[in-house]
Amino acid sequence: MEINSLDILKKISEAAAEKKGVGLLVLEVGHFSTVTDYLVIVEGNVDRHVLALAHEIVKEVRDTFGIRPHHVEGLSAGDWVLIDYSDIIVHIFMPGMREKFRLESLWSPGKIIDLKAPLTA
Repeated sequence: MEINSLDILKKISEAAAEKKGVGLLVLEVGHFSTVTDYLVIVEGNVDRHVLALAHEIVKEVRDTFGIRPHHVEGLSAGDWVLIDYSDIIVHIFMPGMREKFRLESLWSPGKIIDLKAPLTA
């Protein structure tokens, strides 16, 4: 089975939905970014929820594809966790932190990916 970024992206979004992540947004940024191809932005309600979302995403991607993130940051604080899969970067925020850092504005040239539509490479 060939694994592509869209398969991983779908699994990340499913894991976030399973743990009741709030305000899930996926942006395709590869056409103007040298850092990553996709950003996933989602919120948890409290610090424990943020951490639960992060652990669920890492677990599901590992269990499904055998892939571990290159880097995870923010697990000690729980107000903003970043999970780096190289071509996909996941940001999980506490309420208020998302507005403070305004990643949607920073990455506004990105194309919003509709997760309800079929994903194609």
